[in-house]
Amino acid sequence: QVQLVESGGGLVQAGGSLRLSCAASGRTFSNYAMGWFRQAPGKEREFVAAIGRIGAIYYADSVKGRFTISRDNAKNTLYLQMNSLKPEDTAVYYCAATDRISLRVASTYDYWGQGTQVTVSS
Repeated sequence: QVQLVESGGGLVQAGGSLRLSCAASGRTFSNYAMGWFRQAPGKEREFVAAIGRIGAIYYADSVKGRFTISRDNAKNTLYLQMNSLKPEDTAVYYCAATDRISLRVASTYDYWGQGTQVTVSS
């Protein structure tokens, strides 16, 4: 019902910035809450940020003050602006969509993108 495609990952030095995008298609984008998750090798999938359909925003403690989630419903696109990047931010970043309400929980999400790699060097 919803297709998600992430872009914007890459290699950046510590302290640098990246902006991730997630393009959605298939269903009415504005009907879904959206989230960003990340997964590093050997670690569990980790909640990063989420934004509800009417704009409620949630962040993991590890990224508060550094990352900003936003959405542009007219463009069917979700964004994650990442500033002051740290090596521990290195992971594959996934966007996801849900019509449920527990937005910090990965199992809440019904639709997932393929991921985009973010690598932060020391």
